[in-house]
Order: sequence, then C-alpha cells, then structure tokens
Amino acid sequence: MRPLVRHTGVVFPLDRANVDTDQIIPKQFLKRIERTGFGEFLFYDWRYLPDGRENPQFELNHRQYRGASILLARRNFGCGSSREHAPWALEQYGFRVLIAPSFADIFFNNCFKNGLLPIKLEESTVQELFARCSAHSGYQLTVDLQQCTISDDFGLGLTFQVDEFRRYCLLNGLDDVALTLQHEQRIAAYERQHGII
Repeated sequence: MRPLVRHTGVVFPLDRANVDTDQIIPKQFLKRIERTGFGEFLFYDWRYLPDGRENPQFELNHRQYRGASILLARRNFGCGSSREHAPWALEQYGFRVLIAPSFADIFFNNCFKNGLLPIKLEESTVQELFARCSAHSGYQLTVDLQQCTISDDFGLGLTFQVDEFRRYCLLNGLDDVALTLQHEQRIAAYERQHGII
C-alpha cells in the first residue's frame, strides 16, 4: 500500500448523495479473479454510453477533471453492498482522498485498508467546497495527513479528524498484511518453538 502523507490534487465534485457500491463498480465486473484492473470500470454506467463511448454528460469525463485524485461527494457515499471492489476501483483510477459528510460504515473501513483517506466534514463545509469547485476551474486541494489539515490556494484552511491508528497505517503505507509482517521474526520464532515449521 502506498503511504499517504501530504497530497495535492484536482478535486472531482460528484454532486450526488447515496452513491452506492454498485454505481462505483457495477456487479458485472466483480467476476474478475485478479485484485487489479478495476479503475477502468469505475462509475462505468455513468462514464460510458451503451455503445461503449464516453458519456459527455458525466462530469468525470470532462477535461478539467482528468487526473482528479480527490473526490468530493454528498452524504452516505459508498452505501449498498460491502464489496471491497469499490475502494479498489477508486484507488486504481487514481483517487487518494474522498471527502463527504458521511460514508457507509463498511465502505469507510475498507477505504483505510486500501490506501484511501475518507474524510468526513460538515454538510455546510462540503457545500462550500462544491462552491469553490464551481468558482475555480481545475480546483485543487492539499490534504496533509500529518497535520490533519485541508487547504487550497484561495485562503481555505480546514482541519479534520481521523482515528490515530488508521492515520499511522496510511502515513506508513501499512495494510493488514504489512502490519502483521512487522512481527515476522517473532511469528517465525513462535512457529519454530511450537513445531509449526
């Protein structure tokens, strides 16, 4: 998992509430046996027309949002089924930070396990960020996980809260496997002592 310490990126404003995991990554793409390659299918039913061409009406296809790495959404983002493919698709597309007033619980937890930082902010603050996106083409935010701050080039200064253990894992790029492997020598010693290996 890639560490996330300080990230500056273009903001993609997805002005929708209750975006569920089937909209993030539709069910027909869950048959893949690899854990990679999901980014191209992110928001598939919105990004593409039935004939496979890009949908010019969907904002993520607009030139100003190409390469966006911070997603701004409305409440209850990631609701629906608990598929871990949703954060995989977001991360593999290129998103590192998600900002919304609220997230579905399982999705929220899965984000941290897959190198994404979901940030909960008040609805009024999220509304202000949507307004700033409208006012400034190619609007960017800087998210500093060490300081737990969000800033822009127009005087914005916000703070956010994140669980300290989750913050540690993201700062150091540690998923569950990497956390376990930090104790590899002790695990091997235990296995030797008990005749497991």
